[in-house]
Amino acid sequence: MTDLAAPPDRKAPGPDTRRLIGLLVGSAFVVILNETIMGVALPELMREFDVQATTAQWLTTAFLLTMAIVIPVTGYLLTRFPLRSVFVAAMGSFSVGTAIAALAPVFAVLVAGRVVQAVGTALMMPLLITTILNLVEPERRGRMMGTISIVISVAPAIGPTVSGVILDQLSWRWMFWIVLPIALVSLTIGSRWVRNVTEPRRVPVDVVSVALSALAFGGLIYGLSSIGESAAGHTPVDPWIPIVVGAVALATFVARQLGLRDRALLDLRAFRVPAFSIAVALVAVSMMALFGTLILLPLFLQDVLGLSTLQTGLVLLPGGLAMGLLAPVVGRLFDRVGPRPLVAPGAAVASLGLWGMTTLDAGSGRPTVIALHVVLSIGLAFMFTPLLTSALGSLPAHLYSHGSAIVSTLQQVAGAAGTALFITVMTRGVVAGTEDGVPLVEATADGIHAALMYGGVISAIAVLVALLVRRPAMPQEEPVEAQEPAAYH
Repeated sequence: MTDLAAPPDRKAPGPDTRRLIGLLVGSAFVVILNETIMGVALPELMREFDVQATTAQWLTTAFLLTMAIVIPVTGYLLTRFPLRSVFVAAMGSFSVGTAIAALAPVFAVLVAGRVVQAVGTALMMPLLITTILNLVEPERRGRMMGTISIVISVAPAIGPTVSGVILDQLSWRWMFWIVLPIALVSLTIGSRWVRNVTEPRRVPVDVVSVALSALAFGGLIYGLSSIGESAAGHTPVDPWIPIVVGAVALATFVARQLGLRDRALLDLRAFRVPAFSIAVALVAVSMMALFGTLILLPLFLQDVLGLSTLQTGLVLLPGGLAMGLLAPVVGRLFDRVGPRPLVAPGAAVASLGLWGMTTLDAGSGRPTVIALHVVLSIGLAFMFTPLLTSALGSLPAHLYSHGSAIVSTLQQVAGAAGTALFITVMTRGVVAGTEDGVPLVEATADGIHAALMYGGVISAIAVLVALLVRRPAMPQEEPVEAQEPAAYH
C-alpha cells in the first residue's frame, strides 16, 4: 500500500501548524471523552431501560468495538483522501451519532447512536497522530505526544466526572446535547482551517482484509462480553463460538497482511521493530487497566458506597486532573531521558494502585478511593507518553500511518477486552454471592474485588515487561526492509 511520506522540512512548528494541531487535539479530546462518559450513567440507564449491567456495558463495549473495526481502515483512508475530507467525515459522523443518542427512545437506538459516534472517533486519533508524525521533528515529539496523551488518557479519565456533574442536575440525554454544539463548531471551523499536509494517492483497498478485520475483532470482543452475559443467564449464543471464530479470523487476517506486504490493509511488518512491539504491548495492558477500572469504580461508588452520580464524578476527578497535569511534564522528560526511566517506575506505581484497589470493600471511605485512583493515574501518566512516542518514533517514515492505526486499534481492543474481562469477573462474583445468600451490596463488593485482582496480576506482568523498554533508534532513513521503500513512495 502506498503510504504517507514525511515532508522533507520539519522545523519547529509554525503558527499555522500549531493552529492545525491545536484544532485536531481539541476535536479529538471531545470525541475521545465520549468513550467513558457513559460509565457513571450506567446505573441510571439500567433502571430507565430495565437492562442488566452486562447489557448496559455494551454502551462502552460497542463504542470500543466499532473503533477497533474501523481504525484498521484509517491507514488506507489517510493515504487515499485529503486530510480535510477525513476530518469532515470524522466530525460529521460523530455529530450525527451524538444527535441519535440524544434522541434515543429505546436502549437499542442509544447503542446505535454510540456506534455512529465511534466511527468518527475512530478516524480522529490516527488522523491526529499521523499529522504530528509528518509535521513535528523527532526531537520535539515527546512534548507533542505528551499533548496527545492528554487526549488518549485524560479525556477518558474525566469522562465519568463530566457525566456525573451533568447527571446531578439534568437527565442523561444532556450528556449528548451539551457535546453536540461543540462538535458542530469544531466541524465548521475545521472545514475551513484544516489544510492538506499529505498528498492523496490512488491505492487499492483489500476488501477481504476489511472483512477479516471486522470478523476478527468483532468476534473476540463480542465473545468476551458474552461471557459476562452468560454468567447472568442472558446470552443467546455460547460465548466460545464467537471467540473461536474471531481467533481464526484474526490468524487469517495476520497471515493475509504478511502476504500482501505493500498492499496490506495494516502493514504488520511494524512488529519487526522490537521497540514498537514492546511499547504497543504495554500500551494495550495499560488500556485494559484504565478502561476496566473506569467501568468498575462508578459501579462500586454508587452500588456499594451509595454515592450519587455527582459525588462519583467528583471522586474520580483528581485522578483525571493528575494525568492531565503530568502528561506535558512527562513529554518533556522523555525528550531528555528517554522512555525506560519513566515507564518502569510508572508501571510499578500503576500496579501498586491496582493492588491497593483490591482492598476496597463496603467499609472503604471516599478518601481511600480517591488516593488509590490518583496513584493509578500517576502511574499510567508516566507510561502513556513514553510508550506512544517510543512505539511510533521507532518506525521508518513509510510506516507512520500503519503504526498509528495499529496502536489505535490495539488500544481500543484492549480497552474493550479490559471492560469485558472486569465486568465478566464481577458478574460471576455477584451471581455466586447472591446464590449463596450474601446481601447484594456485599456480593457486588466481592465481585469487584475479584475483578480488580485480575487487574493486579496483569499489571504485575507489565512491570516486568517495562524493564525491556529502550529509547528508540532514529529509523526514518532506514525502512524495515531496505528493498521496499520504493513500493511505498
